[in-house]
Amino acid sequence: MKRSEINRALKEMEEMLQAHCVALPPFCYFTPQDWASKGHDYDEVRDNMLGWDITDYGLGRFEELGFSLITLRNGNLHKKDRYAKTYAEKLLFLKEGQYAPNHFHWSKMEDIINRGGATCADVTALIAEVQRRVKIRMCPV
Repeated sequence: MKRSEINRALKEMEEMLQAHCVALPPFCYFTPQDWASKGHDYDEVRDNMLGWDITDYGLGRFEELGFSLITLRNGNLHKKDRYAKTYAEKLLFLKEGQYAPNHFHWSKMEDIINRGGATCADVTALIAEVQRRVKIRMCPV
């Protein structure tokens, strides 16, 4: 993705979160310079890859196949001694017309909670449309 596309996606998600009164943790606003000065207090953020993720899955079709997300909590089976939780909390933002491939995790729990925008009927209709248009293959992540 081009940096301009990433910046636009970040801005759109920030605007949506602000419109729905969703506050983000401070680390979501750190610059690279801020990160350089952060010590071990922020190891959990680094170790568990918390923060922003804007993806088009490397296909160059972000407006169709991609989305924006912020990981607030994330399980880490490789460091169970330090991070025992096995669930993830992520804020996902898909614009109308966007979708993401189905996937699952062998050892992680996730809940999908709609905090703004689409209704359950919208989501159900979207899933049916995607399944009709695209052959979906479940793959573990």
